[in-house]
Amino acid sequence: MTAVRRSSRLLILAALAGCSDLIVTGPEREDNVADFESAWQIVRSVYPYFQFKHINWDSVHTLYRPRAESARGDEIDGVLFDMLKELKDGHVRLQTRGGASVATYHPPRAERDRYAYSPLVVRNYFDRELRLAGDQTIEYGILAGNIGYIYVATLRREEPVAAGFDEALSSVSETRGLIIDVRHNGGGSDDNSFAIISRLISSPMDMLPYPLPGGGLQQGSLIFPRGPFQFTQPVLLLIDGVCFSSCEDFAEMMKHVPTVTALGDTTAGGSGAPALFALPSGRGINVSTKDFRRYDGQPIEWNGVPPDILVRQTEEDIRQGRDRQLEHAIGLLR
Repeated sequence: MTAVRRSSRLLILAALAGCSDLIVTGPEREDNVADFESAWQIVRSVYPYFQFKHINWDSVHTLYRPRAESARGDEIDGVLFDMLKELKDGHVRLQTRGGASVATYHPPRAERDRYAYSPLVVRNYFDRELRLAGDQTIEYGILAGNIGYIYVATLRREEPVAAGFDEALSSVSETRGLIIDVRHNGGGSDDNSFAIISRLISSPMDMLPYPLPGGGLQQGSLIFPRGPFQFTQPVLLLIDGVCFSSCEDFAEMMKHVPTVTALGDTTAGGSGAPALFALPSGRGINVSTKDFRRYDGQPIEWNGVPPDILVRQTEEDIRQGRDRQLEHAIGLLR
């Protein structure tokens, strides 16, 4: 092969290597469209809140399909993110091929109350260190005036919440009243909620109702008393706008325990039993799959769970070292 021919061949190969439409974009475009169609169809088949939120999912497809077709490489992440964002659901997340899990929506009340609570400020109200239980997910102690306090940081299934709560409750069993604090609790397992509630009731109570396919509500199963004793003194439950998911189910059920009063601010408004679904490329999406309801039949999604006693608290209160919600609860129990 002559030098001229070798040079011409190298130029052709270089030109082809730089032509991304011929070598890269075709397969990537097909993969991106496959991911888009899969994500759209998954949401269409499982998402329970289209009617409640007045979302036309077919119109969303029409809007975002052209973007998916023109997306190159990981640009599809932005398309999927924007499409899922249309749901305005705090449970909906995009999982990238790199393993990152990205929330597509933050409930407004959660954003408002994000810095309106601090465990460090709470500790200022105690004359001794709080004790830890439940693999350090539960703090407990006794306030002046013989008032018990239990903070439950999470309801995650893998955490030993039930055993930790039992330990804490035994320690405060002789108090005149109890504050259970679930502010900033992001939820987890309803089983852990039932385990806590079962220590505060003397007779069976109904779980939350759920909607039937043809309309109407079906009453849930029963929660039964559990443990060596039941705490029957007054209980103040502290909630805020960062309480989310199964923590909101917990708050709604706790409000219907005869001895419990909820104090603070309305919870975030997100309760949909999310599930992770894989997309063809290895990406994934978390999508809500169930429509949980309050006892009045209204969805917890967006509405949240309001307190019995509204006490607003701000970031400025925390900066000044005050927890107005905790103070109000202490005042009521005293």
